[in-house]
Amino acid sequence: MVVKVGDKIFAFLGTIGNETAIGLKCGDRETADLLLDRYHGAASKMAYIGQHGWNTFTLDGTIPPDEIQDLIDTSYDLIVAKLPKSKRPA
Repeated sequence: MVVKVGDKIFAFLGTIGNETAIGLKCGDRETADLLLDRYHGAASKMAYIGQHGWNTFTLDGTIPPDEIQDLIDTSYDLIVAKLPKSKRPA
């Protein structure tokens, strides 16, 4: 499942094995790598688009809900910033 703002995806929802997971834009690859270190074991570089700063986070309770919310908000903000002004939400 994908979640979009305008016509751009800012989150992927799915499963990894038996765990629910979310894929989010985390900035550039360097910034995304910092999150891999911070959430070791609960975060991984996304297949195919990981080189563009996308990570997958398992929602198994390892990462606190408020931090997941911050990651979602960051992904949303990064994608909105790339939209033409005419397509940005009000």
